[in-house]
Amino acid sequence: MTKILEQMLAGGRAPDSVVPMLIDGEWTHGDGGDALPTHDPGTGDVIANVPRATLADVDRAVAAARAAFDESRWMRLAPAQRGAILWRIGDAMIARAEDLGALESRNMGIPVPQAQAMVREAAAQFHYYAGWADKIHGRTLDLGPAERRIQGYTLREPIGVAALIVPWNAPLISAAKKLAPALAAGCSCVLKPATETPLTALVLGQIMSDCGVPAGVVNVVTGSGETVGGRMADHPDVDTLGFTGSTEVGRSIIHAATGNLKTLSLELGGKSPVIVMGDADLEAAIPGVAGAVFWNTGQVCAAGTRLFVHDSVYDQVVEGVAARGRALKVGYGADAGVDIGPLISQKQLDRVTDYVDVGRGEGATVYSGGTRIGDAGYFFEPTVIVDVDQSMRVMREEIFGPVLGVMRFSDADEAVALANDNSYGLASSVWSRDGATAHAIARRLRAGRVGINIHRAGGVYMPAGGYRHSGWGRENGEEALLNYMETKSVVATL
Repeated sequence: MTKILEQMLAGGRAPDSVVPMLIDGEWTHGDGGDALPTHDPGTGDVIANVPRATLADVDRAVAAARAAFDESRWMRLAPAQRGAILWRIGDAMIARAEDLGALESRNMGIPVPQAQAMVREAAAQFHYYAGWADKIHGRTLDLGPAERRIQGYTLREPIGVAALIVPWNAPLISAAKKLAPALAAGCSCVLKPATETPLTALVLGQIMSDCGVPAGVVNVVTGSGETVGGRMADHPDVDTLGFTGSTEVGRSIIHAATGNLKTLSLELGGKSPVIVMGDADLEAAIPGVAGAVFWNTGQVCAAGTRLFVHDSVYDQVVEGVAARGRALKVGYGADAGVDIGPLISQKQLDRVTDYVDVGRGEGATVYSGGTRIGDAGYFFEPTVIVDVDQSMRVMREEIFGPVLGVMRFSDADEAVALANDNSYGLASSVWSRDGATAHAIARRLRAGRVGINIHRAGGVYMPAGGYRHSGWGRENGEEALLNYMETKSVVATL
């Protein structure tokens, strides 16, 4: 662990120092020597600097990953050995959960207890995929008649060099969701953390090296999305790319990736619907709905930001969710008792504020919240907006803040039609005491994940990904391995 990273983990601040990035097993400040500031969104202060990687730095990282893959530095280890290393990484993360959580909180604003829980979720990714490392098998098939025996078998092979680009709203767990299955599959990796939140990804790079991942197998490159992410997307030596972020950037990655037809897995934006039926258990539904939209200050791709409520319980649900929002303590992530922290940046604060103003201009009513809190940091009130319709931007576009739009419906058919009337399809939930009704609605919703009387759940075991403009491929579970493997068929006469 570098001295600067140790200082960051210990709670210190190093605004005049540059935290190095990891390329081919070496900590480096890069080719250009320029640095990017990393801010504390609770104060706006600079807490560290990281290298502003150049195109040459990206090329060097990809070359290191290619050499590591071609030389089988990772795959020459027995599958059980690779699994043991992945398990050690998970253990090391849990051992440092307090420090990692504090650093994650300082860098992205989320309250420390929630950040520490996210560290444990990230560790669970490595523990889960450690178990897969020695269980990736092909199949054998008898293909011919008895007089002319032909046997076939399949091999599951790592695809090669995986470029991984992760967002700022859940930095460590997003990195783990890509690195763990990619390594279990046998790939070498180049990880680009978000410009705003690179610090825990760099610590993770050190942990992985300390736990026995060979040099070049994992590289962590910091810098701008345009330079680093863009070069990863069009690089001819990258075999697959995993990206989590906005649909707009996802489209640009698709275009850039056509040069060598690299495979892509994309978790993109969301505008997730939540349906509350007239028979729902409101004591569970109201806090569930509030948590679905306000957790992590609404900076969640799968946040439940469109609420559809049956006429019979509409007023009760709206007031209940608004009351939950008003009761949440908004503040600095390290302070005791804080429920939600700041938005990530001034840019994001301006974006959320603009959307609320646009909603007012379109005729919507801000039922609760709707304004910035204080003048230091990027805090915003949990917000409920009513008198909306499906044509309004606040109901169609991803805001990525603690803003909920609410509409009425009269029957299940109308609720499903409203929920599906959007270009996204990442997540959804339905709240009802009638299991048959809830499951019938779940089958009709056009989303990659549906919760019944729950919105955010499943963890590493349940595949997660989107329909339509919410992306390609899946993370979590066995299906995530498919992003990083090829199937080879072999046929032989006997």
